[in-house]
Amino acid sequence: MLTKRKKANEVKKTARHDSDTGSPEVQVAILTRRIEELSAHLDKNRKDKHSRRGLLGLVAARRQHLKYLETTNKRSYGALVKKLGLKK
Repeated sequence: MLTKRKKANEVKKTARHDSDTGSPEVQVAILTRRIEELSAHLDKNRKDKHSRRGLLGLVAARRQHLKYLETTNKRSYGALVKKLGLKK
């Protein structure tokens, strides 16, 4: 589960400025962290189909945010993908 402290840490690492909490970069970073944690849960609990469906929704949301970021700001997109270690 993504705690407030973990979420604040992700926001702090990827924010554009001090009070930034909703930019695409921050949202992608938070979604990536949630995806990582849910993937670890699903490795242990293979039959948890409901969580797997939630994971697919998170992956789709992250893909949409990355697509938007790629069309609006290529430089920021490239830096974010490199920072988070995503395959793009």
